[in-house]
Amino acid sequence: MVVSSELDLTQLSAKVETMKVFVTGGAGYIGSVAVEQLVLAGHDVMVFDNLSLGHRAAVHPSAELVVGDLANVAEIREAMGRFQPEAIMHFAAKSLVGESMEDPFLYLGDNVSNALNLLKCVVEFEVPRFILSSTANLFDDPERIPIAEDERIVPGSPYGESKYIIERYLYWMSRVYPFFNYAALRYFNAAGASEARGEDHTPELHLIPLVLQVALGKRDQIFMFGDDYDTPDGTCIRDYIHVVDLAQAHILALGAIESENRVYNLGNGKGYSVKEVIETAREVTGHAIPADVMPRRAGDPATLIAASDTIMNELGWRPEYPQLKSIVSSAWNWHVANPDGYKD
Repeated sequence: MVVSSELDLTQLSAKVETMKVFVTGGAGYIGSVAVEQLVLAGHDVMVFDNLSLGHRAAVHPSAELVVGDLANVAEIREAMGRFQPEAIMHFAAKSLVGESMEDPFLYLGDNVSNALNLLKCVVEFEVPRFILSSTANLFDDPERIPIAEDERIVPGSPYGESKYIIERYLYWMSRVYPFFNYAALRYFNAAGASEARGEDHTPELHLIPLVLQVALGKRDQIFMFGDDYDTPDGTCIRDYIHVVDLAQAHILALGAIESENRVYNLGNGKGYSVKEVIETAREVTGHAIPADVMPRRAGDPATLIAASDTIMNELGWRPEYPQLKSIVSSAWNWHVANPDGYKD
């Protein structure tokens, strides 16, 4: 299956006026697909990325790439002063939950201080719209599944805490500065690929690309951490949402915050277990994909699924690729076409 980069963009263009969008982290996995969708929807895009985790080749050729660091206010100011953005999409962040438990200052420090630098420039240039790529890791021990926006917030890691602090910054900015509105989009596992852009991390820690690496002959087997959870097949259930669907949600939110703030949880409406991911990958790739069971990892809940009712009802967002086979197929097609990733 090939995911078209132009999926439903006529609908998006009709709902969202074109504007100049400054995208931090636009050379990364989710950010680069969002940039692709923005460009195809007719927006003027500047990408601001230090390329520490992103790839120059992932940036759409019609977007301007500025290699700069959010730790340097002068670099942000120079780029924004030249571009004069009408909106910000903020994807740039360190985002590994496990790493944040080992090095919390990297997250509570860099993620938060870099966002604060960006927001200072937002105020300086009076940029009226801000979309935050947030996380469903705000909900470490949810009382209800699927997780709705009114679930109590108990961040599950320093990474989750860093995103929550940024959300609070945005809240107070919107109270203090009349010109400013924001949307925070919270989700778990972005997955899949567009035709031209996919997932290329070093090291790779996400389940779907790890499983596909076995099919590509880059790994001998995949490990399942625990098979005795309180789920139908004993393995953890997680929420996978197609990266193109995520990009569309960001664009719709961009057009919805002219007069009010928005906070949305995003999910595919159905979770999938580790075993289901592996079985689907076997079907899609035609490879055996050996799998073995390892002991549980500390802190892994049995089931995590985010609800999307609010954004569906308010903005009319609908995932085009909610099925696991569609997600895995698009990722597989990209990895087959790009076995060495972006090669940079």
